[in-house]
Amino acid sequence: MYPELFTFDLPVFLSNLLGVKHVTVYSYAFLIALGTLAAAIYTRWSAKRELGITNISNTFFYLIFIAGFVGGKLFFYLQDPLLYTQNPGLMSDNFSGGFVFYGSFVVIIPYIIWYLKKQKIPVLPMLDIFAITTTIVHSIGRLGCFSAGCCYGAPTTGSSGLIFPTTHGASVHPTQLYEVLLLVCIMLTLLMVKKHKQFNGQVFLIYLMLYALGRGILEFFRGDDRGFIIENVLSHSQFIGLCLISISAYFYYKYYKQTDLKTINI
Repeated sequence: MYPELFTFDLPVFLSNLLGVKHVTVYSYAFLIALGTLAAAIYTRWSAKRELGITNISNTFFYLIFIAGFVGGKLFFYLQDPLLYTQNPGLMSDNFSGGFVFYGSFVVIIPYIIWYLKKQKIPVLPMLDIFAITTTIVHSIGRLGCFSAGCCYGAPTTGSSGLIFPTTHGASVHPTQLYEVLLLVCIMLTLLMVKKHKQFNGQVFLIYLMLYALGRGILEFFRGDDRGFIIENVLSHSQFIGLCLISISAYFYYKYYKQTDLKTINI
């Protein structure tokens, strides 16, 4: 695990201007940025190839990054609001880890839908593309979690156990890597579904259900403090996942039963 990728010294004039002598590049932030770049490239390529869309601005992707950052951090703080209210200084460590995926997700999706409608771009076909885009950025981001030592698993004596700097010498499940494997499997499944999809939005809805199910199972192996709706029974992520599965199943059934399935286009 390498939480810090590298550190470099600023030139004297910048150091004097900013009041900072050294800048540390964290593995977590670097991998999140790398995942975002890869996802943006895939989105542009797919939108042009599949839908003939070429008018997606760079600003759109910048704002997705910002929305994801804000939503992920906000939900992270909300897991233990009293802690951060009493210790606001803890909120300054914003680049070495500490994000909640569902927090980013629930902020990004409304923004994406708003933007697509504003630009008169079909929403559901683009959401099908974004489903695969999400698995790209998320899987690379989880490698960032692995590097930072956050989002680790419960203690284990199994051969898969690893010791992270944040686990105080205890061997734990590397749930970050479990989730990377889950996301790659979901990505491959979505790519197969995409070739034979029956209606627009199908890939996105399947993604929501598959990830929510997989994440719900992974939560049983998590060992970090992430907050519970019902203490030690139902975590925040599991609760959100159950809501997403219910909503997605409803819309899947609704769209599937449409008379002319392929005309569904929002």
